[in-house]
Amino acid sequence: MKSLEPKANPHIEAMQAYTPGEQPQGGGWVKLNTNENPYSPSPKAVEAVREALANEGSLLRLYPSPDSTPLREAAAQLHGYAPAAIVAGNGSDDILNLLIRSYAGPGRPIGMLDPSYSLYPVLAAAQGAAVVKVPVKADYTFDVDAVAKCGAAIFFLTNPNAPLGIAFSVEQVIMLAKAFPGLLVVDEAYAAFAGHNCADLPKQFSNVVVTRTLSKGHALAGLRAGYAICPLGVADILHRVRDSYNLDRLAQVAAAAALQDATWLRVTTAKIISTRQRMVEALRGLGWKVNDSSANFVLAEPVAVGGAASVAAAESAFIFLRSQKILVRRFPYHSLTEKALRISVGTDAEIDVLLGAAAVWTKG
Repeated sequence: MKSLEPKANPHIEAMQAYTPGEQPQGGGWVKLNTNENPYSPSPKAVEAVREALANEGSLLRLYPSPDSTPLREAAAQLHGYAPAAIVAGNGSDDILNLLIRSYAGPGRPIGMLDPSYSLYPVLAAAQGAAVVKVPVKADYTFDVDAVAKCGAAIFFLTNPNAPLGIAFSVEQVIMLAKAFPGLLVVDEAYAAFAGHNCADLPKQFSNVVVTRTLSKGHALAGLRAGYAICPLGVADILHRVRDSYNLDRLAQVAAAAALQDATWLRVTTAKIISTRQRMVEALRGLGWKVNDSSANFVLAEPVAVGGAASVAAAESAFIFLRSQKILVRRFPYHSLTEKALRISVGTDAEIDVLLGAAAVWTKG
């Protein structure tokens, strides 16, 4: 007798999975499509892993700290909070999932700017929550009143915005925190590359959470570590729903060491910001239209000699760059991004390769 195929929950059957950036196989690629840090992590983070393996290797058979005490204490010291205000996660994506599980669901929509991080709707769909999108305007601003009245139980403000690369001011975020009646989550994945951040706001507002990842600024994407800075009541809720061992032993010690190495972060981010500016100026010199960026990537509209920015031009440049083994990212489903390529900031050598290829494509 043939068995029937099991059926998932209807809202899971209907949802679409998140599409990550391409991870190429084999060598020779210039990988500028997933906003990874182009430099090795802090030597202190690497040494912390080595010491843990050498001195505590036998402890790998045991569960790690169930609440990621090493990471939480390091983050608390860095930002001036009690450890109780910090919730650790398996990357900040884990934190975003915990927030949606805790504060959204049927009849409790999530809100987000449009465009913004495309994982939010996926996590919402898995929870059976609707999504309300508030548009980013053509001048890259948004309407605080529209967000306040959008009806969402929880609103995600990616700041700096991905994929646009722009940063909203702390003053505007404070206005939003005062106006929005639900939980405001300021997703600061790219804060290390911006001139300001909102890490102090959970001290002032009981409805603001700030999330951070160690994948971008701290170059630990392969270990998956992140955290949330929360009002104590929100932290308590998130601890109720998270997995007891959601961050492994090695990730905890590496992340804690990375957060304590302020010198490495300052030097490395300065290099990335310098390369970012050089790339922006060079692409503009070719006639491309490039946003000012507060992240470790730029959003650029390719323009060929004698041509104009268009969806077709963006697709042509994307295909040409890939033929040269240079990976960038396209976001063709929004009017603010459809003519553009999102290009991660690599090393100076990688950006030289990109700029050479961009020049060839531009001149036809």
